[in-house]
Amino acid sequence: MANTIEKILRSDKKPKEKISLLTKNIKQTPKLIDELMDYFEVGTNAEKGSCFEVLKYVSESNPEIVLPYLDIVIELINDKEPKIRWQTARVVGNMAKKFPNKASNAVSNLLTNTKDKGTVVRWCAAFALTEIAKNNPKLQKELLPKINTLIKTEQNNGVKNVYIKTLKTIEKKS
Repeated sequence: MANTIEKILRSDKKPKEKISLLTKNIKQTPKLIDELMDYFEVGTNAEKGSCFEVLKYVSESNPEIVLPYLDIVIELINDKEPKIRWQTARVVGNMAKKFPNKASNAVSNLLTNTKDKGTVVRWCAAFALTEIAKNNPKLQKELLPKINTLIKTEQNNGVKNVYIKTLKTIEKKS
């Protein structure tokens, strides 16, 4: 018999409904995250992307549920699938708010994604890097020069603005 996660992912529901239902279930029953991560190993590429989209939503309000899987998330930041690259970066950015030291392990992978051809991937990498910079004062000295360089080289204004906004926030705190 299929587990809860598989039943939802294989249902006839629309993708957004599946994500919402999975997120709600994991927040209510945190041990279901184990099923989600097991399913990630066998799911289709679309389902794998959905698994990480769920982690993104769970990590926004309940990062402690995702924490045991943060190392796996970080490993997958440079996955071949763009949706996985951008969703994992979003998870790391969310995790940086409560667990900045753990999230900092993702910096080198995130820096790789700042050169990605996909704008969404670059935007998500920028989000994660800036959240790490805002929440980890020890890493600010290392990250701020890199962020300044990224501002100069990034062509997309939306991505560039993520960096600029963070620099302004950090300057106000100083």
